[in-house]
Amino acid sequence: MADIARRTEHRYGNRPTMKDVAARAGVGLKTVSRVVNGEPGVTPDTERRVREAIEILGFRRNDSARVLRKGRTATVGLVLEDLADPFYGPLSRAVEEVARAHGALLFNGSSAEDPEREQELALALCARRVDGLIVIPAGDDHRYLEPEMRAGVATVFVDRPAGRIDADAVLSDSFGGARGGVAHLIAHGHRRIGFIGDRPRIHTAAERLRGYRAAMEDAGLPVRDAWVSLGSTDPERVSTAVREMLAAPEPVTALFSGNNRITVTVVRALARHGRPVALVGFDDIELADLLGVTVVAQDAAALGRTAAERLFRRLDGAEEAPERLVLGTTLLARGSGEIAPSDV
Repeated sequence: MADIARRTEHRYGNRPTMKDVAARAGVGLKTVSRVVNGEPGVTPDTERRVREAIEILGFRRNDSARVLRKGRTATVGLVLEDLADPFYGPLSRAVEEVARAHGALLFNGSSAEDPEREQELALALCARRVDGLIVIPAGDDHRYLEPEMRAGVATVFVDRPAGRIDADAVLSDSFGGARGGVAHLIAHGHRRIGFIGDRPRIHTAAERLRGYRAAMEDAGLPVRDAWVSLGSTDPERVSTAVREMLAAPEPVTALFSGNNRITVTVVRALARHGRPVALVGFDDIELADLLGVTVVAQDAAALGRTAAERLFRRLDGAEEAPERLVLGTTLLARGSGEIAPSDV
């Protein structure tokens, strides 16, 4: 018996099995199964021997095999855009909390805003038989998931809708939030307002640009081409956009930034600028309250929690048509969005 313990002690990647436990305890496989699963029919002495063998060998029950027999793997997958983005921390944690409440484990990974990587990761999770997926899409064509969804993989999209398929989606009101944020700047006297946003192919970036244009139109204000800059969140690109808007023949007196990463760079660029410039950012950022940055805040935790609850509702058998749930945003006035135009 000591030989069994020595053989299993260093078999990395080859964990002790019920067969090993049965051999060490001198019982049959069915007896080990009864002890592991808490079933009756085992004498106290036999149960003691089996539990001693389990402890010595370091055996752990194979929950994957057990739940597969029941048709569920008790796992869900989360495909994020960028694990390093602070916005996704509370979202991911909220999904995990809901999954845990339903007795499921959460596996997640990052697409790095690459549609091919998103597809590869989502299909890899499906190949590992997750019960459901929550996806923050990087691409705009999700027909690759149709076979998986027909096979029973519940799928919910969050932050951005699915492309070219019908699926549940949980979104923030990017259009309304941006419209309200720009209207806030207009209410404080600004007429030349710049917009610095993410890549236009991204749903949230397009919706926030649309909200900016709507607020300007509502106020009867023009939008100059030089006042709009779309592209990557690269700090050099964003800093250049800020400098150009402030140095233009018709310089902007206020800026609306399209997401948290852009806002951080804009704050740094404005700190180097000579005159005060008003700023409202979409998404809250760390230390924004101390820095006095006015933001349009979305509730990332509510997004994650709502998406996860929707996912488990599907897993529990809900068969209603796919829905698009839109959560509201909150304007947090902290000072930067309330600065009056310097040329007035």
